[in-house]
Amino acid sequence: MAADAAEPPSGAEAHFRALESLYRAAPINLFFPSRLEIVEEGVARIRFRVDAAVHHAAGAAHGTTYFKMLDDAAFYAANSLVSDRFLLTTAFNLLLTRPLKSGEVVAEGRWISGRRRVLVADARLLDEAGEEVARGTGTFMRSRIPLATLPGYAAPPGGTA
Repeated sequence: MAADAAEPPSGAEAHFRALESLYRAAPINLFFPSRLEIVEEGVARIRFRVDAAVHHAAGAAHGTTYFKMLDDAAFYAANSLVSDRFLLTTAFNLLLTRPLKSGEVVAEGRWISGRRRVLVADARLLDEAGEEVARGTGTFMRSRIPLATLPGYAAPPGGTA
């Protein structure tokens, strides 16, 4: 192997990259162009742009945008700790504090507790100025769906997170 050739990721790092690939493959993201980055175990960021395409009649982002991005950021933060099964959102609470009209937005998700059957994670949306405009907390349950069977997920070699 050449000295400058990068080793393929393994273990947790491979799981994180596979989850990012799974996110890119989800058909819903055709309607919500965005980019997921799993920063470390229990931490996920989604970058996206708000423009008139997602506005409600009063000219700001519709609540579906808030929910989708907060849920996804919290979900992937939680699923970064689980490498064998797809998680399912069982509940999600939102607090919308400011309208989003346009610009770059970051959804930051963080795992809070639980590792066995139910996990809890929260997320917040930050506008271009770094101001929090919304936050949410969700509970996520392990499903019976193996991650390795899902289109877009490349199973990490040998091991679980």
